[in-house]
Amino acid sequence: MGAFTVLIPSVLRPLVRDADALDVELPDDGGPATVARILGSVAADHPVLGRRLRDETGALRRHVNVYLGPDEVRRLQGLETEVPEGAQLMIIQSVAGG
Repeated sequence: MGAFTVLIPSVLRPLVRDADALDVELPDDGGPATVARILGSVAADHPVLGRRLRDETGALRRHVNVYLGPDEVRRLQGLETEVPEGAQLMIIQSVAGG
């Protein structure tokens, strides 16, 4: 299927041994490479990070944004957005403050 990179924001890096990026390989099983499949692979290797990104229904949490290039995936096809081989997904987590 292909290789992808997921860029991790500094606030979430402690959950992935301080890595700023994760390389993800999806199996060539005939299915499309989607945001959901890539995040599922990340969650399989890093379950605590997976729970911070998606809720119990599998939807992206409200305060988590995922970008494919300049586009936030919610403005595309959401988790079903197809990701071209070699692409980078960038996770941005909103930080509340006051």
